[in-house]
Amino acid sequence: MRSGRHFLQIPGPTNTPDRILRAMHRAVMDHRGPEFAELGRGLLRDLRSVFQTENHVVIYPASGTGAWEAALVNVLAPGDQVLMYETGQFATLWKNMATKLGYDPVFMQGDWRHGANAEAIGAQLTADTGHRIKAVCVVHNDTATGITSDIAAVRAAIDAAGHPALLMVDTISSLGSIDFQTDAWGVDVVVAGSQKGLMLPPGLSFNAISPKAWAACEAGGDRRSYWDWRDMAGPNESGFFPYTPATTLLYGLREALDMLAEEGLDNVFARHTRHATATRIAVEAWGLEILAANPAERSNALTAVVMPDKAGADALRGQILDSFDMSLGTGLNKVADKVFRIGHLGDFNDLMLMGTLCGVEMGLAKSGTPFAKGGVQAAMDYLAG
Repeated sequence: MRSGRHFLQIPGPTNTPDRILRAMHRAVMDHRGPEFAELGRGLLRDLRSVFQTENHVVIYPASGTGAWEAALVNVLAPGDQVLMYETGQFATLWKNMATKLGYDPVFMQGDWRHGANAEAIGAQLTADTGHRIKAVCVVHNDTATGITSDIAAVRAAIDAAGHPALLMVDTISSLGSIDFQTDAWGVDVVVAGSQKGLMLPPGLSFNAISPKAWAACEAGGDRRSYWDWRDMAGPNESGFFPYTPATTLLYGLREALDMLAEEGLDNVFARHTRHATATRIAVEAWGLEILAANPAERSNALTAVVMPDKAGADALRGQILDSFDMSLGTGLNKVADKVFRIGHLGDFNDLMLMGTLCGVEMGLAKSGTPFAKGGVQAAMDYLAG
């Protein structure tokens, strides 16, 4: 038995606000009836403002992994080349999926400390004179590394190369937390999930689809059924779906969209910037290193912190969980046991952040990890100032 609340400070799933929990706590309605049609039409309309697009958005009852697959199978044919950039574990997993589905990913290696290199992507596309590459896939905010890539620069590189490849971007951990301008940045397919900036439990995923991507879907694509955008088009016009939707999660999505609109997206992004800045101030005061080497690419949704030499991140995380009932994100793949990740996204305020940073500083001391005290005070001074 533990008293008090558990601090869930992983970079997703995030804390689900009480408003959303209450909105979900109601009976399931007829998903073919007029009340549901009104709900569906409103969601499909209002999601566009969060994606910052005028184009169609589809909703799947699936995790973000499902929306990854939908993005690929609707526009690619077996054997198609797809250019993908390694920014961390989730870029790697998307590449692995492309391989399993029978595509030919050209995986540009990264060092897990820097974002997608737009110049290198442009050079690769310029060299592809036969236009074998059909799509460029980039993770906007890689949760494993705390790195946010410059998507506008990637779009500019594609255009400068004069290449017709589609631009597909994973925003699973950035949508609703970090500014993402689908139309202004010329993104053709956006992938998103419900459990991070949208503040919902896991279970919904999304694609935002440009006219160019929709035309590619209509012209060919791979064999697909569940993920077929075309099956969505007709029912969505009336607010319905081609199969049974996750109705209670849609109730929660309605409340989440209302909350984001009430705060205003610009204010949401500013709040995330503020908390990320305070976290980075604390980490630097502790004398620890942030995994993202380029300050301009450091995520406003999470911070991945490098452990001092010979100190294990998993032991620290275990100490913090046992002593203070707080969960931090684990290191994945190449950075396993080398980093811990502090999530500071979603429904989050100054006092929640200070509680999180206090738990980290107390854990560092209790575990015997070499560090300098004063990170919490430095972050508090910033927030109070």
